[in-house]
Amino acid sequence: MRRLRTMAGGDSTAEGAGRSPHAPIVDYQGPERLVGFGFRLWLNGFRTGDISNWEKAWSAYAGTIGADAARTAVGQLSCWVRAIDCYAQRELKTAPNDCARFCQDECVAIAMIAACQHHACPAMRACAFALLGCSMIDEVVEVAEGFATAMRDADQVLSPASAHTASLLLMPPATAWSH
Repeated sequence: MRRLRTMAGGDSTAEGAGRSPHAPIVDYQGPERLVGFGFRLWLNGFRTGDISNWEKAWSAYAGTIGADAARTAVGQLSCWVRAIDCYAQRELKTAPNDCARFCQDECVAIAMIAACQHHACPAMRACAFALLGCSMIDEVVEVAEGFATAMRDADQVLSPASAHTASLLLMPPATAWSH
């Protein structure tokens, strides 16, 4: 949980890089937005222990896809985020809960689920590698596929274009071994 950090609302520079912590995409809609906010809220719930984050995620999913589909999707979301949190070898960042834009880590998470849904294995694995900061990606990939399937089953199919994000180019290089 110590690897998570929420970017301050007014902070416009990433540590040491002088780059914006938010991706330039501010208008994600539909499934991409649902995945991005779910990722953010679930990570923040793990980090803070504040269940209101999880309640907000549940409300967003149930309100969009219905309670029955949300049970499965949110269950898979939880497994995916827990695996990322368990294996991440670097500090993960999220934007504030009420921010309309998504930071780099959130965009990479969205891209990972889009890649899973469109069977773009190299992109999916690159996203996992970028998020975790190490090569121990197998479990994260497996649970991401479960979440992607649950979203597809709920008619929440992300755009194939979302699988190819420029945010991957801005990620710090990962190591080939666990720290």
